[in-house]
Amino acid sequence: MEYLVNEAVEDYAFLNTSEEPPLLTELISATNETMGWPQKLSGRLIGRTLKMLSSIHQPKRALEIGMFTGYSALSIAEGMPEDGKLICCETNPRAIEFAKTFFDRSEHGNKIEVIFGKALDTLETLEGPLDFTFIDADKRSYLNYYLKVKELTRPGGLIILDNVLWSGKVLQPESEIDDTLVETNRLIADDPDMENVFLTVRDGLNVVRKIR
Repeated sequence: MEYLVNEAVEDYAFLNTSEEPPLLTELISATNETMGWPQKLSGRLIGRTLKMLSSIHQPKRALEIGMFTGYSALSIAEGMPEDGKLICCETNPRAIEFAKTFFDRSEHGNKIEVIFGKALDTLETLEGPLDFTFIDADKRSYLNYYLKVKELTRPGGLIILDNVLWSGKVLQPESEIDDTLVETNRLIADDPDMENVFLTVRDGLNVVRKIR
């Protein structure tokens, strides 16, 4: 991956963050060995942040848009209460098959439901309220994802968006994706119904709370 901070600083943060469970370490290795685009995996800094936020927030009904091989899903589920349900949207059948082999081995896998298909289509079938959403899928659709998820989210609920720095390209946007991320970030910051903190963790993490 491209580092937005000094690589030694990134490594230091990694080494001084709580380790993920052994099953997730195994998932990382298997993803790197067998799947294309393994850099799509969230990794420890994002994963432990999601687990921490989930543990604090205790969501009963959560959503993930863009599951890939299940690392972030298991991280979120790890922090959820026993009766919590995490709905994961994914369009890659091979990634779904891969992830389910790890869900089946996890004590938290029973909290996860995977839905195959385009997330925007799935969002049209969901009813609110949502307590917690993690968005990490097609960047061209980020604004549409966010607006629909906002409708479904209860007051006090969290929406977390990954890759919002987009390797720094949001500073000098040159493409449709760059422009979409800039617009999404600005809309969130200007929205009186939301409060947020824009974290410079890895490729940028926008943590948003719905006020009303």
